Amino acid sequence: MPSSFSTDLKLELMVTGENAGTWGDKTNTNLNLIQQAIAGYQGVSIAGGAQTTALVMSNAALSNARNMVIEFTGAITGNQTVTIPDGIEKYYILKNSTSGAFTVTFKYASTGSGITLTQGFLTAAFGDGSEIYKVDLTTLQGTIATAQIANLAVTSAKLASFAVTTARLASLAVTSNRLATNAVTTAKLNSLAVTSSRIASFAVTTARIASLAVTSTRLASFGVTTAKLDTAAVTATRLANTAVTAGTYTSATITVDAQGRITGASSGTAGAGMGIPVLAVKGPATGTYTASPSASRIGVFLMAGAGNVGGNNVGDDGSVIFGGTGGVGGYGYYNKSITQPFSQPYSVGGAAGNTTMTNVGTVNAGSAGGGGGSSGSPGTAPGASLEFPNYPAIAPPRANHPAGAIAGAFGTGFNGLGTGTSNVGIQPGSIFVVENTGT
Repeated sequence: MPSSFSTDLKLELMVTGENAGTWGDKTNTNLNLIQQAIAGYQGVSIAGGAQTTALVMSNAALSNARNMVIEFTGAITGNQTVTIPDGIEKYYILKNSTSGAFTVTFKYASTGSGITLTQGFLTAAFGDGSEIYKVDLTTLQGTIATAQIANLAVTSAKLASFAVTTARLASLAVTSNRLATNAVTTAKLNSLAVTSSRIASFAVTTARIASLAVTSTRLASFGVTTAKLDTAAVTATRLANTAVTAGTYTSATITVDAQGRITGASSGTAGAGMGIPVLAVKGPATGTYTASPSASRIGVFLMAGAGNVGGNNVGDDGSVIFGGTGGVGGYGYYNKSITQPFSQPYSVGGAAGNTTMTNVGTVNAGSAGGGGGSSGSPGTAPGASLEFPNYPAIAPPRANHPAGAIAGAFGTGFNGLGTGTSNVGIQPGSIFVVENTGT
């Protein structure tokens, strides 16, 4: 009668009188199969996309489904299913050592839903021939005594909301050294559940309280008095933000509430301390202006010289035609923000001369008057913050009589009458500087 094979481990079951002379070899093979079933290890790669990997259990031969410990390896790019033949009743230790964010399911080939193996962990399981079951704390019976729990082992993350009620706690059973820092949050406490009789003197320290954990609803009216606050205990991080934007304000408008807090701030438009005179020069002149070290803004008044007066002409009949007045010089105000150190050369024009300060501005002199009595054009102040209206032109003294006219015809009268040239200037230029160094 031929041999048969066991259902679970596929061992060869020999019949008396059969396999004469080979019992020793077949027995050794059976022992190796038993050894693989109770102590064998094998790594199985399941790398790749979604697929099913079938482990086998061959009659009387070493097989990967017979091993006690099976480790699944490889980078997976899809969900994986690993099967064993139906009907095998066996205990397994399985390790999921794959990489990739996908699942690995261990099941029978055609029965049951199997179990999911957590990546990076060992899983104990057994099969009853049609379904695979996980063996862990979720399926085992028994209790865990307090002596088996290490100090601080049960953290707030391990407790369901409201799982530990006051009825479960003996008086003073939960001491400060049993609590991890910030472990007891407001969400874990019923309203008024922690009474003063449950708290040892000085047991609640600042290190035990999460930021903003003690809200106004947890405090009795007037519960926090000045005597309860350490010096400098209320820092900027404990204060709610106001509508004030952090920054530096000049010439500011400040709003203060009844508690003395600043609730509004904005910069003004005027220059702080502006209007301190520091330089006044009449032309013609040159020099260098150096700003005071504390100045950050200056106001500069620049005035150019007036144009020369036109020359007088004498007619054939001895009458005199006086030359026209020269145009007034340009006159402007320059408002300038400066960066220290600030030092710039300047030049103040005399009559008919321009006035300038480097990196500030230049005002132009008026043009000369005409010999026939026409007035010269006024000067300009390009780029000025404010260009002033022209001041009145000033005419020179005139030799207004026939003797003067006759003498002028020969070039000896006042103003060189008869030359027809522009030869008399009236108004020189000037510079006036103020700084924001006042209080």
